[in-house]
Amino acid sequence: MGGRLYNTPIDRGGMQSCVPPVLFFHKEEFVVAKYTKEDIIRLVEEEDVKFIRLQFSDIFGMLKNVAVTASQIEKVVNNQIMIDGSSIEGFVRIHESDQYLRPDLDSFAILPWRPQHGRVARLICDVYNPDGTPFIGDPRGTLKRTLEHAAKLGYSFNVGPECEFFLFQTDEAGRPTTKTGDEAGYFDLGPLDHGESTRREICMTLEQMGFEIEASHHEVAAGQHEVDFKYADALTAADNIMTFKLAVKTLAQKNGLHATFMPKPVFGINGSGMHTNMSLFKDGKNVFADPSDPLGLSKEAYAFIAGLLHHVRAMTAVTNPLVNSYKRLVPGYEAPCYLAWSASNRSALIRIPAARGQATRVELRCPEPACNPYLALSVCLAAGLDGIEKGMTPPAEITENIFAMDEKTRESKGIASLPGSLKEAVDTMLSDKLICDTLGEHIVSQYSEGKYKEWDDYRTHVSSWETDRYLTIY
Repeated sequence: MGGRLYNTPIDRGGMQSCVPPVLFFHKEEFVVAKYTKEDIIRLVEEEDVKFIRLQFSDIFGMLKNVAVTASQIEKVVNNQIMIDGSSIEGFVRIHESDQYLRPDLDSFAILPWRPQHGRVARLICDVYNPDGTPFIGDPRGTLKRTLEHAAKLGYSFNVGPECEFFLFQTDEAGRPTTKTGDEAGYFDLGPLDHGESTRREICMTLEQMGFEIEASHHEVAAGQHEVDFKYADALTAADNIMTFKLAVKTLAQKNGLHATFMPKPVFGINGSGMHTNMSLFKDGKNVFADPSDPLGLSKEAYAFIAGLLHHVRAMTAVTNPLVNSYKRLVPGYEAPCYLAWSASNRSALIRIPAARGQATRVELRCPEPACNPYLALSVCLAAGLDGIEKGMTPPAEITENIFAMDEKTRESKGIASLPGSLKEAVDTMLSDKLICDTLGEHIVSQYSEGKYKEWDDYRTHVSSWETDRYLTIY
């Protein structure tokens, strides 16, 4: 398993540089040097950093930031930068608006796409109240609390995401279209893949920021791409997902393209998912591995799978957070919509990839990159741990193609479906005590209110499909 991958200073004749990261190999794990306040102050000066972006996430997964000049770096590292929380979606009311940003010093990175003279760096922050307590509505804080619960049980949680996205052309005014200009399919390459050069630039830029890119390729649909980066501890993985989305959108725009993580931007073709690979470690060993089991899985792995299946319908409001998500989660486009697990079957919601031993992992296939990764990984971990703590047992493995089954066959095998709409997903979330407790009352209240409004806006909107279908004949 990998440690935290960030721009770590290296010695070049007495000078420090933030590119590339320094990694120290020890006992099959990367150990990365930690930054101090003094390190950050020195790096800002030595690397000619003029602006620092203090990044954080709202409850819906939108990346926010406050930019300060290098002259404010001491205030930054001493947690003295304030924001107006009442202006952030789902944060606090106007009469209690003052909040503070506490940067995670190990998240310091220089943004490679910004000018190399007068450089721009970023720090990912936690949100705190004026009295010094963590803000209960901070999504990053939610994941930290869930990880603390896992730590009390002796577990560390590692995550490897597989992020898909579309690259679309823009029109003369720079507005996004749904035209791709390429004819490529799964694993194709240029000249069919017209986004190949942008995808390569994305990978190289992310590696400058400390990512280890394991694979990148064209996906099934025209204009669809996937970049897989090395797994990490869950907090780092969530931070990386947010950084990844920012980098992809920024570099696509630079190249005259529009990148979108919308789950289903085009009718009739595959949508974009974020298959999420998860494992638990204890004392340096993968607790999901058991070579004596026919499938190589431990009782903890089976219980984790059972916990996910038990809570996954309630989790979808978080892992699949948009009205549009439920147009991806339909049969026929490889997106999982049926509650089942398998060691090989890609039509199942949960798949166990072939690797075993230390690489044993559980792949949940429904999440999407449009989700808030801090909240999504929180509910995934909480559900799996609930299965372990309660000794849950999963149903029998499904090895047949579930998409080819009729409804009666699925019912006979006890295979249920994910929610069919955002409203059904939020209703289900509110009925699951574990998921609500994991998110906390503040986030549940603000999140459900926002999502019900989104559903109501969609429900009452008159679409072009309706006018095309009904305007003439009625």
